[in-house]
Amino acid sequence: MTHALPAPRSGGHLVADALIRHGVDTAFGVPGESYLEVLDGLYGHRDDFRFIICRQEGGAAFMAESYAKLTGRPGVCMVTRGPGATNAAIGVHTAFQDSSPMILLVGQVGNDFVEREAFQEVDYRRMFGPMAKWVAQIDDAARVPEYMARAFQIATSGRPGPVVLALPEDMLSATASVPDARAHQPLQPHPAGADIARLRTMLGEAKRPFVLVGGFGWTREGAAQLRSFVEGNDLPVGCAFRFQDTFDNGHPNYVGDVGIGINPKLAARIREADVVLAIGVRLGEMTTSGYTLFEVPVPRQKLIHVHPDVNELGRVYQADLMIASGSNTVAGILGALRLSGETSEARREQLAAMREELAAWRAAPALYRNRATPARLDLWQLVQSLRRLAPRDALIANGAGNFATWAHRFWPYAGVEQCGRSQLAPTSGAMGYGVPAAVMASIVAPERTIINVAGDGDFLMTSQELATAVQYGGAPICIVFNNGMYGTIRMHQEREHPSRVYGTQLMNPDFAKYGEAFGGKGFTVHTNAEFDAAFADALAYTRSAKKPAVIELKVDPQDLTPGASLDAIREAASKPKA
Repeated sequence: MTHALPAPRSGGHLVADALIRHGVDTAFGVPGESYLEVLDGLYGHRDDFRFIICRQEGGAAFMAESYAKLTGRPGVCMVTRGPGATNAAIGVHTAFQDSSPMILLVGQVGNDFVEREAFQEVDYRRMFGPMAKWVAQIDDAARVPEYMARAFQIATSGRPGPVVLALPEDMLSATASVPDARAHQPLQPHPAGADIARLRTMLGEAKRPFVLVGGFGWTREGAAQLRSFVEGNDLPVGCAFRFQDTFDNGHPNYVGDVGIGINPKLAARIREADVVLAIGVRLGEMTTSGYTLFEVPVPRQKLIHVHPDVNELGRVYQADLMIASGSNTVAGILGALRLSGETSEARREQLAAMREELAAWRAAPALYRNRATPARLDLWQLVQSLRRLAPRDALIANGAGNFATWAHRFWPYAGVEQCGRSQLAPTSGAMGYGVPAAVMASIVAPERTIINVAGDGDFLMTSQELATAVQYGGAPICIVFNNGMYGTIRMHQEREHPSRVYGTQLMNPDFAKYGEAFGGKGFTVHTNAEFDAAFADALAYTRSAKKPAVIELKVDPQDLTPGASLDAIREAASKPKA
């Protein structure tokens, strides 16, 4: 029996139809003449598809990547050739290091112009090769369904990540009679029964166990099974760098985040652990404190490493037990698992001690305890105000900089089990991530309170996306830490070259008026009392007006980190080394 072929469609329409076929209803991007046929194809789906037009391709790519984190679905970004693609590269790199499924569709010069360095021509295979799971170019319109299906399959299976597809103009305008592919089916490996049995034995015999969790794709069900496992066995849990919302930070088994600025007592506990179970985490530089929590290549602790990518297992650390499995899959098996061996009483005592250490770590830091006079704007008190005023399921989005340590250390992230993702932050350390992520979240999840925590340098890298928020009814609250400098680099500068300040100072606009220029509301804050009033006002305003608010914090340049002032860092660096 033969089947009649579908009516001819252009390559651009085939791409648009494939997006719908694979369940995409939202994409982010900046339009370009190189992929007009795709836009025309999406016009036919305009009632079921939302193309969120951004103001710069870097912001669009950040939105697509953070969309994947928030929803668990692949984020789609569409950009034009050359400059559009190079701008979007930062989001591709972030998606790669964060293991977020993402599809970047890039317009390309026609095949009749290729290899001539035509207008805006770039070889995307060579450009994106080291930072994507797969890079390809579709030269034949008849193969669009095949390539698109493969792109989604690769991006979402195993260790998720970004895929880049180049779309030549002549291919997009050519026609083909070809059937659609089936929707992709994300695949994750499953652990063997023998591996689970060995895991149970190793943890059961442990006297100082530790569970480290993180990575992309945790579901509420998987997180609930993880909770059941650690509760039932009195196991301490830490969350990897910028995956702090994997496990509820208020839970009695939570003992702290494992990343930059880790609690020294927690770091010591991990180094002294006899068995560490790491689920879903890559064990990269930031999570391992520069590869010092575990010795390379063979850790002193017995290490059980669970990860969906066999190429990640054994990459840096030769674990005692390596299990290729998706996080939710293994959590589903572990949920009902109960350990034998070490008594629960001993584990409970250790857990209680670690919780006390966490409480002490979250108390007012040395920066403010050691001050002769109270700070006008105490950033620790500011976080306490946020804890009091913001709803429990508030989502915190941030980019990179010292300002983020205040949220990382003192904000209690709700777990995935309670409300889905409550933290959107780049493990790649990309500045400028927070505003687009917050804008995306406020558009996609308008029922939630979205708070962007940003430094002055970080904020201005992508703050033009506030225009995108206004256009689509997004209403994030942006809290800008203005200390007039690139604070993280200044900190390193003072440590390495005390008092030799160069290249780190900033001249800033009036951020409150800047927010108002987009049609939102702006506030300038000098004291904690002013912040409390401003945040309460911003919360009410964003909920009613459905527009963004910007709160500028006039931060004392001395308040670089919770642990030390600028002068203290400089003084310590100036002392002769022993």
